[in-house]
Amino acid sequence: MKNQRRFPILAIAAPAVLAAVLATSAAAQNAPAAQRPGGSPGPAPVGLSSGGTAEYRLGSGDALKITVFQNPDMTLETRVSESGTITFPLLGVVRIGGLSVSEAEAKIADALKRGNFVKQPQVTILVVKVVGNQASVLGQVNQPGRYPLEVADTRLTDLLANARGVSAAGSDTLVLTGVRGGKPMRMEVDLPTLFGPNGREKDVLVQNGDVLWVDRFPMVYIYGEVQKPGQIRLERGMTLLQGLAAGGGLTLRGTDRGIRVHRKDANGQVQELKPTMTEPLKDGDVIYVRESLF
Repeated sequence: MKNQRRFPILAIAAPAVLAAVLATSAAAQNAPAAQRPGGSPGPAPVGLSSGGTAEYRLGSGDALKITVFQNPDMTLETRVSESGTITFPLLGVVRIGGLSVSEAEAKIADALKRGNFVKQPQVTILVVKVVGNQASVLGQVNQPGRYPLEVADTRLTDLLANARGVSAAGSDTLVLTGVRGGKPMRMEVDLPTLFGPNGREKDVLVQNGDVLWVDRFPMVYIYGEVQKPGQIRLERGMTLLQGLAAGGGLTLRGTDRGIRVHRKDANGQVQELKPTMTEPLKDGDVIYVRESLF
């Protein structure tokens, strides 16, 4: 009989205990990291993901089309001035340069609402043409020129792709110049490393006014008793033996004992070297193969 009296009590108490446990669990999930056991972070709030894409920021010269829902008389096609402003109906001069599209929409909508021009304004801005944020690509690329930065997270490879990639005469070393933090910036980037294991870290963000320069590929020159004298593209790590092979090898009158390499030193003086076949070649080297005397 005593056991029979306990069962109804447990049956009534169990839902209350379960509800308390569920409430405690939910509170723990929603609590800040410092208030949870172990300080581990809970689920990230919706819309605050660190992987979100940054918005394009408006710049001087950008062509815009601005519309206000159910107010066709406020439709405006304009350009952002050099000072970063536009002239909007009823509002006058509005500064939107440097703002993202959504920030500019919110600023215009707030001004319309505060001025009692529109009760619940819904403003839409369409960027018709990007002019304000551009970067240049020069040198040995297939299509040099100035390219708009249509998104805020445009990277070096994106800019290079706009220029149709490095041409056949282009080097593997890219030079990016610009301004960062108010100071001139210059960095050299080894193109093949952009596609390596840590390539994303080296694929830097491009900013307005940056210039990407692609130099010609390094060359060596070969003449004398070789099958194909002339200039040769200096591949990475190329040795003297490989350079001779690229020149078609020696003629019947050539001798490997008569090979000389002319190379400029740090002072610009030309030195004559007698290298081994495993000697690495350098940009601008001139290889001369002498005729055998016997």
